[in-house]
This record gives sequence, C-alpha cells and structure tokens, in this order.
Amino acid sequence: MIQAEVSIYPMATRTTSASFYIAKAIESIKNLENLRYEINSMGTVLESDDIDTINQATKNMMTTVHNLGISRVEVIIKIDSRKDKQVRMEEKVESIKKQMS
Repeated sequence: MIQAEVSIYPMATRTTSASFYIAKAIESIKNLENLRYEINSMGTVLESDDIDTINQATKNMMTTVHNLGISRVEVIIKIDSRKDKQVRMEEKVESIKKQMS
C-alpha cells in the first residue's frame, strides 16, 4: 500500500486564496482508477497499490493548475510505501485515536 500527502501551492496568483486552484487540481484525479484520496486542510492524501498511479495523480494536479494560467506551482510530496501489510489511511487515523486518552 502506498500513501502520499500532496500539497499544491500555486505561486503569483491574484489573490491570497488558493482554494479554487486546489479544487480544480483535486477534480483532475477524481476518476483515476485504483486511487483513493482524502482532503485535509494542508494537502491531499492519496492512496494506491501502485506508485505509478500516485505519480499520475500528482502530475494531473500540477498540470491542471498550470493549465489555469499559473506559471509556477510548488508541489510537496511525502510518500509512505509499506510492503509488510495493507493499512488504509483511515486505519492509521483510528490507531492514533485509540492511543489518545
């Protein structure tokens, strides 16, 4: 199972808000096969069994923002690749919550 957190930062936009660009970037990955995603306030967590799917999703997101007229896009990616067992993103969160008092 591979999980990646992707944060997209459009540079030199006309406003300080990036939500329009991020929404369009996320729309660009909605129909990718073998991809699950979860939006959070600082990025988007992608989940797949295949790194190529993660890479394609990230490329789609970046290209979409460029195609909206943004000439510079910063993309930060953190990848967790686990081969010993399949753990979904929700299970990771639940494991943390169980440890909290």
